[in-house]
Amino acid sequence: MALTTYDNDPEGWLAQAIDSVLTQSFSDFALLIVINGPVAASKTSMLLKFAEQDERIIVAQNGHNEGLAACMNQAIEWMLGYDNYQFFVRMDADDICHPERLLKQYNFMQLHKKVAILGTALTEINEAGQKVGSRVMPASNNVIVRMLPRRCTLNHPTVMMRREVFCQGHRYDSQLMNTQDYFLWIELAAAGYEFRNLRERLLEFRRVNDFYKRRGLAKSVNEFKARFQAMRRLHRFTVFNVAYACSVLMLRLMPAQVIKLAYKLDRVLLEKLIRH
Repeated sequence: MALTTYDNDPEGWLAQAIDSVLTQSFSDFALLIVINGPVAASKTSMLLKFAEQDERIIVAQNGHNEGLAACMNQAIEWMLGYDNYQFFVRMDADDICHPERLLKQYNFMQLHKKVAILGTALTEINEAGQKVGSRVMPASNNVIVRMLPRRCTLNHPTVMMRREVFCQGHRYDSQLMNTQDYFLWIELAAAGYEFRNLRERLLEFRRVNDFYKRRGLAKSVNEFKARFQAMRRLHRFTVFNVAYACSVLMLRLMPAQVIKLAYKLDRVLLEKLIRH
């Protein structure tokens, strides 16, 4: 499992994230923590203490912030250096794993050998750890791929991927500072890899107050580009998909309160669509 942390990640949240991994019912894993750039000495000390107490933890540090995609690629290269690691798993430094997360994903992958990328649903929590929402994605490969021109259909912090995906040369685009996962899913879907999502909420995702302000113009434009790339690579150019991409771009540029309302409506509509 790969976890990337930055200087602005609260130490309490980071400790919760690590504890949620160490207390998994599935115990045969390594947790690679990548410190992405300079951080407070107290945080480094805390991480090294975790590593001293549990040999499954490996701590690495970059001299400067290289971006999430570059960090994930570094973690992938590290994993490929050891033959015993068959799956690549990730989470964010402020998230919390359900105790059964790894076991349930591992068991599913063992039973479904054709599935290469497996995500799960998640629960959204606020700064105080209170539930504020959820995000359930489509379960079947056909729907996941069909919807890619309109949305990123996997919750990135929940994914488990087979080693073979990376042995065959696929990586995150390190030139991107955001939406790296969306572009990777499009690349893998075009290459014919099979996706699935578990309906169970196996991760608590931290949705903080500035969540609706984070996207900015650069992220919105990258999402717009990703949608058109999905249409091109997956041969899904339709009037509806094009109109959807344009309308979402315009929505992203509106005030945060409008985006917040649209986000909540989107969650409701997505869950209803998946149920039917």
